[in-house]
Amino acid sequence: MQVTVVRGCLARHDRIRDALPAVVLILVALAATAAGDSGWHAPRAAGAAWTTLSCVPLVFRSRWPLPVVLLTLAIDLTGMAVAPDHALAPAASLVALYTLATHSSRRTSWIVGVTSSVAITGVYAATHHEPLLVGTGLLRFDFAIAATALGDAVRSRRRHLAQVEARAEHAERTREEEARRRVTEERVRIARDLHDVVTHHIALVNAQAGVAHHLMRTDPERAYEALAHIKDNSRAALDELRATVGLLRQPDDAPDSRTPAPGLADLDALISSMRTGGLPVTLMCTGALRPLAAAIELTAYRIIQESLTNTHKHAGAAHAVVALDYGATALRVTITDDGGPHTVKGPGTGHGLIGMRERATAIGGTVTAGPCAEGGFRVFAELPLSLAPASASTSG
Repeated sequence: MQVTVVRGCLARHDRIRDALPAVVLILVALAATAAGDSGWHAPRAAGAAWTTLSCVPLVFRSRWPLPVVLLTLAIDLTGMAVAPDHALAPAASLVALYTLATHSSRRTSWIVGVTSSVAITGVYAATHHEPLLVGTGLLRFDFAIAATALGDAVRSRRRHLAQVEARAEHAERTREEEARRRVTEERVRIARDLHDVVTHHIALVNAQAGVAHHLMRTDPERAYEALAHIKDNSRAALDELRATVGLLRQPDDAPDSRTPAPGLADLDALISSMRTGGLPVTLMCTGALRPLAAAIELTAYRIIQESLTNTHKHAGAAHAVVALDYGATALRVTITDDGGPHTVKGPGTGHGLIGMRERATAIGGTVTAGPCAEGGFRVFAELPLSLAPASASTSG
């Protein structure tokens, strides 16, 4: 927890984050100049002063990485030339090279890194009268190259992680869009099938009913035949309609079930079954109870059923509450639980929530769902108390 707090603080304050390496380098420089063969002594002012001076630009290393590299390198090289016996390793330049590699392009970072390595090695060799790529000079060359390589590796890893996060966010955004597209395509296909079935057979029934009406008194025999054709065509229409609507059944629906569509009067049985399955559920009703259209009651029932099923299967909740509020113009249905997100246990596609919204939208209502601030999950539906004429005709 403390590490997370520190990281969050550093992420919000760039100057503090950039200054931390400078503080560490200054402390190390003081300790290094105070150490000797005979023990500890007062720090040598020259070495500590040059290190401190070169560390000052590091405060702005994230904002201006290239100028900071040039400035720290100039100070370090000047210190090596003016006080070769007291100058320490160009640590500030190494930090600046690392920062440049993490913030700039690979081409820029490596050009500057190699040039800086050659400059550091050359100045050290010249001031200490040593061969160019031997001994301590070669070690400084390796340090500069290593700082650039480390920064380049960190930059590549950050870019890779950013790409992975971007792909994950894109997949999350498109998942629901893809589900909606498939639902829409399926609804259009089924609507087309229903239209074809109903239009064809009802047109035949209407024509034969007209013939029967016309011949009822003048030719009862032919009228009787027309009525027989009406019976056959209506039966065929019902069979095809049942087969088409059967595509909309849930997987656990009985194929030959003729039970009327459930409504709010069946909530007690639903809640009792949930309690039997191990999920305690509390039902609360407010407002004046009144009879509603069958489509509205069915929608409310299905939303409650789907929410409680998700809670029971995936949330790991210990308790759920179903609240019905009969307002002046709308029925408000709220289902809350004290568990986690509904995808904690077991796989899920999110189609349940999409189905709830589809049902509510079809009758002029809305559904929202999401985690509660105090924990758990909440589904809220607001449904009209009466259907609009277009919805009523569609439901019929």
